[in-house]
Formats: sequence, C-alpha cells, structure tokens
Amino acid sequence: MANTRSATFFSTLVLCLLCVTLSRSEAQAFKWDPVKHNGVNYVTLSNVKAFYGFDKLTLGRKISLENKSVRIELGSGSQQCRMNGVLFILSHPIVPKGGKYLISRTDLVKLIDPVMRPAYISTAKVFKTVVLDPGHGGHDSGAKGPFKNEKEYALNVARLLRDILQKKGYRVVMTRDSDVFITLGNRVRIANKYKDAIFISIHFNAANSRAHGIETFTVSPVGVPHIGRGVKARDFNMVPGNIMDSASIALATAVHSRSLLYLNNPKGNNFKMSDRGIKRARFNVLTGIKIPAILVEGGFLSNRAEATKINSPVYQQTLAAAVARAVDVYKNSIMQQRRR
Repeated sequence: MANTRSATFFSTLVLCLLCVTLSRSEAQAFKWDPVKHNGVNYVTLSNVKAFYGFDKLTLGRKISLENKSVRIELGSGSQQCRMNGVLFILSHPIVPKGGKYLISRTDLVKLIDPVMRPAYISTAKVFKTVVLDPGHGGHDSGAKGPFKNEKEYALNVARLLRDILQKKGYRVVMTRDSDVFITLGNRVRIANKYKDAIFISIHFNAANSRAHGIETFTVSPVGVPHIGRGVKARDFNMVPGNIMDSASIALATAVHSRSLLYLNNPKGNNFKMSDRGIKRARFNVLTGIKIPAILVEGGFLSNRAEATKINSPVYQQTLAAAVARAVDVYKNSIMQQRRR
C-alpha cells in the first residue's frame, strides 16, 4: 500500500529528479563491472550504489539501497523490487555470485534508470495528446462483476478521466466512447496516429475470489516473457512497443504510484487497495503501440468486496483523478530533460 514515504518519493523523485546529479559526460565515463550469468548480462549492486549515489548498500537475503530520499528493497533470488514501498516486478531475479549480488542489465536500463532519471529518457517526447482506451465493449463484456461488467467500469473511468484531462488543456482521444466493440488492431491503429501522445488502457481484473489489488503493465523488453510464462523464441524479437520501453515504465510508475496514493489516502478516500506491482506483459494492445503505453488494472471484479469498491462512483472518480495527476507528473518529469 502507498504510505507517506512512498508519497514523498513519487512526488519528488519522479517529478524533480533529486536522486542523481551526474552530468551526461560523468555518466558515460562511469566504469561498470559487467557479469555474464546463464546467458544474461548483469551488473553488480555495488556499481548501482556508486552510480546513483546511494549512501548505504545492505547485502544478504534481504538487500537494500538507501539515501535520504530513496529506499530500494530487493531479495536474493527474487524478482520483487520495492522503491519506497511501491512494488515493481523485475525481468530477472537478483543473483548472488562470487560474494557479489547482481541485477540484470535489462532491469538496470529498462526499469531502475528510467524511474530514477526520467529526464534522461531520450525517446520521451513532450506531448499534448492522451489516448484513452476503455477495455472491451459491445459483445465483449470483459470481466464479469456482481453489479456491472468490466466494459462499463472501464468506460466510466475513461470518461471521467477525459473530462479532467480536457480541463487541464490536454487533447484527449478515446478509442471508444460508447458500448461498442473495437478490435485490438484498431485500438493500436488509433494510438499510432498520434506522435505527440501517450496511451493509457483502462481495465478491471478477474481471477479467483481472493485475488485483490491494482496492477499496471508495460510491454516486456526484448528477451523478457509475458508475466507468468516461460521464455519463448519470439520474445527475443523486438516489437514496436519496445521503442518506448523506458518512457512507458516511467509513465507506469507515475500512474501506479498515484493510484495507490489517491485510493489509499488515510485522510480522505481510503479504499485500502493492495499493490500488485508494475509488471511486464505482451498484451497485443501494448506490443504494437509506438508511443509510451501502459495498461492499468483497477481492481478485481471477481472479489466481491473489491467489486463493491469499484462500483462506487467515488472510487471511479478517485481513480480518474489519480491517473490525471499522474499524467502531469510524467509530463513534468520528462520536461526536465529540456532544461539540461
């Protein structure tokens, strides 16, 4: 769950980039200690500590990197990574080897660095347009809930979000604005019409009756499978969405953290939503999109208690407000590169 510390982290780190003060030339001159393990490229966590200027590195079964503003928690052999309490799922587990602890280069380049230094994402462009994609529609109801189905909640939240973003001055494009079926291919084509844009697909989840919480997805980097399955040969082929890997993870960070912060506000609307993490997937609607793109799962309709929360107009409005604020946070973070 979001807490005060995570709120401080994402309002400062993602927006103001307080952690890293290295110039580009200093960063390029840094001497990394590359390690190959089981065919995967890794670097040492000691390197990560030095590069990002962490004050403390604690090693062992539980691992942490810390300074005054940022705490990264890792586990030996684990793919879980928490940055100030917010959960990310790594592409590869942390590896202990020869007295050192290793993090994959993919996770360094495609996750840690974009979150820590969004102003250095070369592919991130200033944008005026937000493409909103309410999942499902028409004959495709999506997840079935005890009150309404996924397609209805997705459209409701997208419309609320559209109205907030338009008041902020953004141009908003909806892949659907009524109860109609839009193919995944057409959703991708709509998104790719806009070069100065970001893409947010809105969904709600279903699994067993105990599953709960929110999760956010970006496309899997090259060599990384869809969450929950093994690597396949096609995973090593670059897809159009990989062009924006770093920008998409920065956008996901802003949206996921803000959603937790707004939905778990102890002084306001505290829906007590759990954090299922920022994850990698090969959803068709993400792989083909050439602008920063994420898919948000706003809770489980298969869990009656959570479905009751989702059915609340206050929940839907709060989630929409959180994502709208996250769009500003992401935009401000990448704008910093124009000032460097």
